[in-house]
Amino acid sequence: MISSKRSSPTKLTNKPAPLRSVCHGVVLACALLAGGNALAQKPHQGALDAATQYKDEALQMLERMVNIDSGSANTEGLDKVREMAVGELRKLGARIETFPADPHPGTNVVATFTGQGKKKILILAHMDTVFKDGTAAAKPFYVKDGRAYGPGVMDDKGGVVAGLYALKILQQIGFKDYGQITFLLDTNEETGSVGTSALIERVAKEHDVALNLEPGRPADGLVVERKGSATALVEVKGVAAHAGVAPEAGRNAAMEVAHQVLQLSKTADPVKKTTVNFTVITANGPTNVIPATASAKGDVRAATPEEFDRVEKDLMRIAQNKLIPETEVRVRLVRGLPPMPRLPASEKLVKMAEGIYAEIGKKLTIESSGGAADASLVAGVGVPVLDGFGIVGGGIHTPEEYAEVESVVPRLYLLSRMLMDLSANN
Repeated sequence: MISSKRSSPTKLTNKPAPLRSVCHGVVLACALLAGGNALAQKPHQGALDAATQYKDEALQMLERMVNIDSGSANTEGLDKVREMAVGELRKLGARIETFPADPHPGTNVVATFTGQGKKKILILAHMDTVFKDGTAAAKPFYVKDGRAYGPGVMDDKGGVVAGLYALKILQQIGFKDYGQITFLLDTNEETGSVGTSALIERVAKEHDVALNLEPGRPADGLVVERKGSATALVEVKGVAAHAGVAPEAGRNAAMEVAHQVLQLSKTADPVKKTTVNFTVITANGPTNVIPATASAKGDVRAATPEEFDRVEKDLMRIAQNKLIPETEVRVRLVRGLPPMPRLPASEKLVKMAEGIYAEIGKKLTIESSGGAADASLVAGVGVPVLDGFGIVGGGIHTPEEYAEVESVVPRLYLLSRMLMDLSANN
């Protein structure tokens, strides 16, 4: 059950709402929110009923997943989350395939549903989180003031749950007009999907369109554009010496790497929205020894591949300007997830999503993000993709990460209806 460690937490009931008893108030509220817009279509009542019915059950599953540590390096936790998801997918009749995530821990999942139509739709989510082992025990899932808290509650266990329950909704209402729906669960997205990139690209090419289940943005948003990611690596080799007796005999690698970090940070370009942030600096050793080696790592984000090319060239050029003579400086840029550009195909998906949300009197915000995600890999192979279909939340990657409880029903409705409309859109 929900932890009682936080003040006045809300308990989740184990009894789902009756399927037909929940809709009158919801529909009335939706009509009021719609402001009498005559252009808005009526909601699909079966999908809305099912989404409302499954709210508490979905939150209970989210609680169980959040209370499992599944950082990107935690094989045991990733396996537990995977087994939970696969168990639900098997109940729904999915064909399950698993793939190792080498060189990373854990096992990726590809679950396939075959329908009676033609459209092939891919949905994606990831099981790993950024939180260290022990976080789930120290701060387990709880609900307070309409928000659910816990490690990975929105990023991306909320997305995993959204995918599972959207598929449950389709089964509940007997919808099988798709040709194929594939649910791909990644085990190492938070470390750049190195162990899953090839799988995602291969599977994506077999589909007509994709929806990524990263978190819904705090303003109830979808993501139509993402920056790509890369890592700037700086390695400095100097000469060790006694820091007090003969410092002049040494070549201080720590001072040189500090100099490089400061000057290489200037490869950022605010106009082009390119960021270069050095986040890790290492120069271990005793305080009385001039360090012979030092290194730094920087997070680089850019909106276009060409901008990564420019940053790489500038890093190499600027690094030649050294502070400490006779040190050796090596700089390289390791590219991660590519950018996800805003394209005409994604605009069509936006219009579809906006129309569906209007059915229940809701309005989406459409946003760009500096964060990289698996949707970028899908876009990179030319498949139309829209992102942010998970549960709405905020505080991403922080101890106060949260998911909005009242976003569960609208988001389950949005995702299930997107799958329905995409199936019909040939």
